Amino acid sequence: MTIKCIDLDIGYDGKTVVSGLNFEINDGDYLCIVGENGSGKTTLMKTLLGLIPLLGGSIQGLNKNDIGYLPQISDIQKDFPATVEEVVLSGTKKLFYRKKEKDLMRFNLERLNITNLSKCKFSELSGGQRQRVLLARALCASKKILLLDEPVSGLDPKATAMMYEIINKLNKEDGMTIIMISHDLNGSLKYASNVLNIGENNDR
Repeated sequence: MTIKCIDLDIGYDGKTVVSGLNFEINDGDYLCIVGENGSGKTTLMKTLLGLIPLLGGSIQGLNKNDIGYLPQISDIQKDFPATVEEVVLSGTKKLFYRKKEKDLMRFNLERLNITNLSKCKFSELSGGQRQRVLLARALCASKKILLLDEPVSGLDPKATAMMYEIINKLNKEDGMTIIMISHDLNGSLKYASNVLNIGENNDR
C-alpha cells in the first residue's frame, strides 16, 4: 500500500498554509515531518486525519479506519477523570466493550509495559506514562498506521528515549507505518527512514 499526497494545498478557515505539497508513504515507512512553528505540520496531520478539509490536490490510498492517532499532550485534558483501562479502551471506537476489545486493551498495555498502571487514574500519571497510555489507545485503533503529533514534547530525556525506542520497535519489529511530527531533528534523523521538511522543499 502506498499513500500518495499530490499537489496538496492545506490550511484552515479557507486560508492556505502550505501549497503544492507532494510526498509518498509506503508500507513500513517511518516518516518524520519537521518544520518551524506555524509551518503547517499540525495542519497537515489534521488534514490526513480528515479533521479539516483539503483545500486542493489529492490524498490517495489512505483509509481513515487504518489510522491510530496520538495527539499533542497539550491537546489532552490532563485531569480527565478516567482510569488507564478506560482511556485505552476508548481507542477501540466501540460503544460497548466485549471480550475482544478488552483483550486488545490488555495486549497493548502489556506491549508498552504499562499493565501495572491499568487501574490508575489518567490524571495521576507522569507525562511519559500518559504518552504511553495514549499510544496504547492509538494501537487499539489501528494495526497499520500511527500518526503521532509531537510524541516526546515536554518529556524528560529518559522518557523521551523510552518513547523513541517504543515507536522504533513498533516500526521495525511490528511493521507499522509511522507518520510523526517532531521538533526534535536529531531524534528524527536517528530513527526515521524519511524526513519531510515543510516550509523548505515540498517535494520528496
